[in-house]
Amino acid sequence: MPKKFQGENTKSAAARARRAEAKAAADAKKQKELEDAYWKDEDKHVMRKEQRKEEKEKRRLEQLERKKETQRLLEEEDSKLKGGKAPRAAPSKVTRAQIEDTLRRDHQHRDTVDTGGLPVTMEWPSWPLKAEPWDRRMRAAFTAFEEAQLPRLKQENPNMRLSQLKQLLKKEWLRSPDNPMNQRALPFNAPK
Repeated sequence: MPKKFQGENTKSAAARARRAEAKAAADAKKQKELEDAYWKDEDKHVMRKEQRKEEKEKRRLEQLERKKETQRLLEEEDSKLKGGKAPRAAPSKVTRAQIEDTLRRDHQHRDTVDTGGLPVTMEWPSWPLKAEPWDRRMRAAFTAFEEAQLPRLKQENPNMRLSQLKQLLKKEWLRSPDNPMNQRALPFNAPK
């Protein structure tokens, strides 16, 4: 009869140890996932706030970059005006801000058009256009109408808000004879 084995089988002990190690690693991983899920912040408001903060930072960096680019362009222009040559920068893409800046400068300067040897200068209108005297008269007439009629409307409609009262006032203004647009045009030769 064979001798009874009294020690431990090393192969089965190693396999058991490997299985126990794998199980411990899996348990630790599962425990870490549970803990991460517990501490995960899924509040929509907090997430939106963080997103807004990131977007704000991104816009700030873009604005800073645009300022640097504008400063560089101004320095180049100043050096050109002083007679020195501007340092050549690496060719880059033209940005929207550069295009808008160029257009703004072009509109501010006068354009010269050559018509048959006679230079004719045209001036671009400044934006926003200045109010015409007619607009000023209309505005003055409306403010006078408003000062006269608003107390009456407040008394008639005490529960209305000011914005609602002003809407009523504008509706009345459209039909009012005080409105210069509603006044009939006099014939050219009519006595005054």
